[in-house]
Amino acid sequence: MRKSLDQWLEFQLSTHPLAIAMGLERVREVARRLQLGRPGKQVITVAGTNGKGSTVAFIEAIARASGLRVAAFTSPHLLRYNERLRIDGRDVADATLVAAFEQIEQVRGDTPLTYFEFGTLAALLVFQQADLDIAILEVGLGGRLDAVNIIDADVAVITTVDLDHQEYLGGDRETIGAEKAGIFRFGKPCVLAERDPPSSVLRRAYEVGAVAIRAQADYLTEIHEHGWSWREPGFAVELPMPALPAPAQIDNAAAAIAALRALPLKISRKALVNGVSAARIPGRLQVIAAGPEVVIDVAHNPQAAGQLVHWLAAHPKATRAVFSALKDKDIEAIVAQVDPFITRWYLTGIDDAGQRGLTGGNLAARLAALVTADRRGVHASVGEALAAARADSAADERVLVFGSFHTVAGALKANDPGRDRL
Repeated sequence: MRKSLDQWLEFQLSTHPLAIAMGLERVREVARRLQLGRPGKQVITVAGTNGKGSTVAFIEAIARASGLRVAAFTSPHLLRYNERLRIDGRDVADATLVAAFEQIEQVRGDTPLTYFEFGTLAALLVFQQADLDIAILEVGLGGRLDAVNIIDADVAVITTVDLDHQEYLGGDRETIGAEKAGIFRFGKPCVLAERDPPSSVLRRAYEVGAVAIRAQADYLTEIHEHGWSWREPGFAVELPMPALPAPAQIDNAAAAIAALRALPLKISRKALVNGVSAARIPGRLQVIAAGPEVVIDVAHNPQAAGQLVHWLAAHPKATRAVFSALKDKDIEAIVAQVDPFITRWYLTGIDDAGQRGLTGGNLAARLAALVTADRRGVHASVGEALAAARADSAADERVLVFGSFHTVAGALKANDPGRDRL
């Protein structure tokens, strides 16, 4: 009897003793046995601390507006695993994923694979069979030793470099930048979306002979009253503001444009305009309810919290926060940045993240020195915390739900009880 998708995912969680196991040897060997080729005629890989998912969404939307057949592999998902694989804007079906997992299992033998490695191989297998003009692959963690890096991309993008996952990537931006720059290839363009990337990123580009395309050097952006412009020598385009609201989204859209223009493709100005306008991604300053306004955001590290603070400062309103986070995150630094904009905290745990989970009580203990007891409460779930925050808020106030993909997923399911499948 064939396993269902849920059964396959449960199986994958049990086949490797570690949730994260860096290295390419195992996944490369299984890819060889699968006889995997290129997942698309053109391949773009996207790495970075923050902004990867949004940059993928902009590339995808612009490519689709150009009439190209495009697929995207991203992680993590919010509600359904299928969100991780999209072809022409549609999530891949259960049956397609199950068939891919069966093929992988037939050839892997005794080679252990992590949950993410199973998913990466499935994406490459499905995309290879889909006759794609462009395959966009989001790096899961770092770059050099991430499973996605078994593919030689035609263009590599690094969105931002900041502190996150230090136990795997290193304790400073220079070390982390060198890990992320492991996706660069000889003679191939690499787009650096950050205005001041670590020197290690540029050093890696020079060492491997990649062609660096730098924001505000090789391409320029300028914000106007009613939009913004993107230009490079010999080309310029006027663009609308992205529908995605965070300040960093212009940088993400600009990097997406640079990546596509580095490929041997004809991307019209109209496609650029339409794609920037059309790009959407859930969980990024997304409003899911009104009266009071409920905003969800997946900000889960200090850099992302900084972007959230910029948005809160630009949109002042009495705000209560529903917050939970994984225990290996810099929770104190995240909360310290956002706290000046929050009237009360509604804390809860994460119970579906295995060893990385954190109870609401432990979260409150970690924040005791930052948030006084009279300004916080502990709740059994995101749904209960959200309900309490909404009950305490006036119609013209705001509830902000953030801290993790798990937190945002909990809010989406609580806001729409029909969404009960992760």
